[in-house]
Amino acid sequence: MITIKEVLTKKDLNQFIDFPIRLYKGNDFFVPSLSIDERMNLNPKTNPAYEYCETKLFLAYKNNKIVGRICGLINHAHNEKTNGTRVRFNRFDMIDDIEVSKALIDAVSSWAKEKKMTQMIGPIGFCDLDKQGMLIKGFDQMNMFITYYNHPYYVEHIEKLGFIKDADWIEYKVYMPKESIDRLVRIKDLTIKRYGYKLIKPKNKKEAVSYARTAFELVNIAFAPLYGVVPLTSKQIEMYIKQFILLVNLDYVVFVMNKQDEMVGFGLSFPSFAKASKKSNGRLFPFGWIRLLHAIKHHDVIEMGLIAVKPEYQGLGVNALLLAEGVKEAIKNGVPYAETGPELEQNNKVLTQWKDFEVEQHKTRRSWTKLI
Repeated sequence: MITIKEVLTKKDLNQFIDFPIRLYKGNDFFVPSLSIDERMNLNPKTNPAYEYCETKLFLAYKNNKIVGRICGLINHAHNEKTNGTRVRFNRFDMIDDIEVSKALIDAVSSWAKEKKMTQMIGPIGFCDLDKQGMLIKGFDQMNMFITYYNHPYYVEHIEKLGFIKDADWIEYKVYMPKESIDRLVRIKDLTIKRYGYKLIKPKNKKEAVSYARTAFELVNIAFAPLYGVVPLTSKQIEMYIKQFILLVNLDYVVFVMNKQDEMVGFGLSFPSFAKASKKSNGRLFPFGWIRLLHAIKHHDVIEMGLIAVKPEYQGLGVNALLLAEGVKEAIKNGVPYAETGPELEQNNKVLTQWKDFEVEQHKTRRSWTKLI
């Protein structure tokens, strides 16, 4: 018999966060989220997204043993933006038992109906910078630090429960050339000459922080039309600045300014922390923080985090500047390839930027939907 219990205590929350680590023990491809980040994300006192979101967390038990978890989330800001009545689900993990999956989805559905919701979508989190999408291709690939991993049976379960595709994201390995791509370098030089752009490479973290708020405001503008996106609030921006600055490698941070010294483009990539987080089981102590700090300077993979270009400057060479600079730094640091974050399959402006590179489309993830 399956029993569903709402997460109400600190002990419950710890079990909710730790469940995937136990579920995927011994799995070569699973990378856990940092436990400290998850405690912050799921606490209304520390996550500013709760200003416009509300959640319900559930654990599934079978024979007095935890066998699954799910987070139900209502993003009121996005529902207002789209005139929708949608509930999201995320942090959805379970053993290979369709009855467990059904019980968890039913728990979110019942809560959502009480809140007058009529449609369920997911996995999708608080905002675009939260992890999202169920893996449907690439089960033999280690997930990025910024994405989820899941077993293939998740897909079978969700389809049996009546969900259909709502949106797909695709991910690439982008292999670095031995030397900078000539075409990108030429475009970079011509673009700077034609438009008078200026590249800003911060010399220290204090300088990076001085540009960061403007950069995230640019992210709000550039990402506005994308699936599931609502603008980050001021408090969210401050939170992400504090998080990112701890783990940033300034080699992979670049801002593009126009002649009037207005920011028109922003690129932020990270050294991959996947192996460090995996080795520490998502915990900072006792040695997890040392492994993360080591990975900042010693890494063989880059995770492409954020690339944002002001809409009226898209197609005017800003992306080429950001890519050329990123390639230069990756070659300098001896990085063989980068991994893109999830990119919406219909976002052709982003997808076509890899045409000059050797790439491998190695993962696909999906957001599902059904009426409730």
